Amino acid sequence: MTSTPKPLRVVRTIARWLLIGLLALAGASHLTWGRRGYRIVVPDWSTRYTGLSKDAVVVGSGVAELLLAGAVATMPRERSVGWLVAGFFVAVFPGNVHQWRTGRSAPMLRTDRARFVRLLLQPVLVVWALWSVR
Repeated sequence: MTSTPKPLRVVRTIARWLLIGLLALAGASHLTWGRRGYRIVVPDWSTRYTGLSKDAVVVGSGVAELLLAGAVATMPRERSVGWLVAGFFVAVFPGNVHQWRTGRSAPMLRTDRARFVRLLLQPVLVVWALWSVR
């Protein structure tokens, strides 16, 4: 088995730490300054399906993001952590679609264009998680 070239390892490490920062920032925003605004993104069907309030969904996703950031930081070589992060990004995608379809504004997503671009970025986040955490 050949080892990964050092420049690629450096890029992967930088990508991993950027992912950690993104998850931590997103988690903090879900629990603090953006909490109220993110409730609008939660589809009504998800509250019926889970039995949780929209606020509980937002808080839960914020806690999950912080836990995932911690997992990536402490277990950067565990493929399962990368899959967990990728799975989380897939799981929140319906909320992004709901926000785009309804045209509702949330923190940093106040235009239709921004909401649409956010949809296109979701697969990038999935690949980023899988590539950088292994």
